[in-house]
Amino acid sequence: MLITKLGAGVIGAWLVLLLGGWAAEELYHAELHGEPSYSIEVASDAPEEEVEEVPFEELMASADAGAGERVFRKCTACHKIGEGENATGPYMHGVVGREVGSADGYNSYSGALSEQADVWDVAALNGFLEAPAAWAPGTSMGFAGIKDPEERANLIAYLDSLDD
Repeated sequence: MLITKLGAGVIGAWLVLLLGGWAAEELYHAELHGEPSYSIEVASDAPEEEVEEVPFEELMASADAGAGERVFRKCTACHKIGEGENATGPYMHGVVGREVGSADGYNSYSGALSEQADVWDVAALNGFLEAPAAWAPGTSMGFAGIKDPEERANLIAYLDSLDD
């Protein structure tokens, strides 16, 4: 009788697993059913406006450190502000003007950073924050980057305001 109960339990659990998988597939349709039969292309009547790109130096001149503090919230998962408070990434106190790879107590730098710059100046931070993996291929920072140049300027202004 014990073997019958164990067999029934195993077969019952397997049946529940199969039925659960079938029900989930019916509810959520994980796979697409081929390509669309047709697509509608909509042409815009208005001509495309060219966006005038503002030089980054002008954005830095008008950057708002308060707005940069709000942008820094994206970074707080891995970086801390306090001097010597390393987390997943190095601390950010005094990063503007600091040598690349020189945060006290942080030893997990990738060699890709020091190949791109010697000092974290505004230009290096701008390039890195825009697209870390493109600016320093092989970097261990898994952040996608900040595409908006105004947000980057505000963030760099905030980071610059942190050191004494």
